[in-house]
Amino acid sequence: MTTGALTTGALTTGDIAAAVQAGDKRALARVISWVENGDPRARSVLRDLKPPQARTRVIGLTGAPGAGKSTVTSALVRAFRARVDRGGQRSRVAVLAVDPSSPFTGGALLGDRIRMQEHATDDGVFIRSMGSRGQLGGLAAATPQAIRVLSAAGYQVILVETVGVGQAEVEIASAADSTVVLVVPGMGDSVQAAKAGLLEVADVLVVNKADRPDTQATLRDLRQMVSLSTSEWKPPIVPTVATTGDGVDELVGQLDRLDAWLESSGERARRRLARARGEVTALAFGALARHLAVPDELAARVAEGRCDPVAAAEELIDSAVIFKELGVGCGYFAAP
Repeated sequence: MTTGALTTGALTTGDIAAAVQAGDKRALARVISWVENGDPRARSVLRDLKPPQARTRVIGLTGAPGAGKSTVTSALVRAFRARVDRGGQRSRVAVLAVDPSSPFTGGALLGDRIRMQEHATDDGVFIRSMGSRGQLGGLAAATPQAIRVLSAAGYQVILVETVGVGQAEVEIASAADSTVVLVVPGMGDSVQAAKAGLLEVADVLVVNKADRPDTQATLRDLRQMVSLSTSEWKPPIVPTVATTGDGVDELVGQLDRLDAWLESSGERARRRLARARGEVTALAFGALARHLAVPDELAARVAEGRCDPVAAAEELIDSAVIFKELGVGCGYFAAP
């Protein structure tokens, strides 16, 4: 593991990409910062990164505020780090913890690392907090590219912890291979459980803080909801008390069972294809937004009723010169 690759001289983006793949955490942190800030150097580094040699498991954890996501995440880091492969190596684990950004100041507390202090000195663990920066759905806009960087850096397990979310924020399902949804006892009656869109994306349901009195009622409501599912994979329901470690071993076992099913059924490949499609679409829309500046004259025509918005949008697209960059990229488009 290298630690001083960034201390000498001016490095090229190719040098930094090599440092990331060699395990240099400072290089890794720098590249993720570039990704978050939209720095053009990030694009060069991402282009230079080689695909990971080993398969990476991307596990998303989401749920309402106060459900114990950070505590469960920390317990999973401990459990995965305790594993040793046939070569005597422990799994390297990365955590992306997304914290809410203030709509007024734009700042974020980034406090999840405080709850994971026990892993701070573990060289096999990388923890990065990211502000949501106004992005809806519980994730930061830079999360997919950050996952790509961490995968290239050789982390076998990537845990993505979302902002505390409500009933309908399901963005994590499109960013991770598997989704763990955390609820707490007393979440509401069975009608609340049935209508919560968040629960529909769960691959594993965790009832955390299961030492509370309402646990059995919550488990009953969730089992009733899962019984209505017609999908091939029925989400298991795991009660845990993450502060004491109770139920964590069962949770890891269910995640392993899910991982095997994702592989054997081909569902992992399908989800990763959808994830790549979504990532490309989001970046393409971002590029379009930067190119399609609406002229004041066109906006005035719409405001005065001389042109309807749909026709104005079509006119804007027809007149925009946005295809000059299609020759660069992954080689799908022929260069002019």
